[in-house]
Amino acid sequence: MNQAHIERSSDGSLQVSGELTFATVTALNGKAAALFAQPSGELVIDLAGVSRADSAGLALLIEWLRQAGHQGATLRFSHMPAQLHSIAAASYLDTVLPVSV
Repeated sequence: MNQAHIERSSDGSLQVSGELTFATVTALNGKAAALFAQPSGELVIDLAGVSRADSAGLALLIEWLRQAGHQGATLRFSHMPAQLHSIAAASYLDTVLPVSV
């Protein structure tokens, strides 16, 4: 079974690991809801631990942008895997996602 995890690290960023796919994003979004309930300012989501992603993973990142906006926070994605970046570029969403190295 494919799995994905999200947890807050000691520096306050959110660490995502595993697969961001159709099989995992619904459960992962549910786990992330509590973490988005209290952000303020900028929240960094570190994607270095993502081993695989598909278009559902990209949709999840966009959903997280929406959720953060409703909480008055901004997001920044760090260490976006090349596979996910390619999907975003093919969809012309690479300019919408706030990505840093």
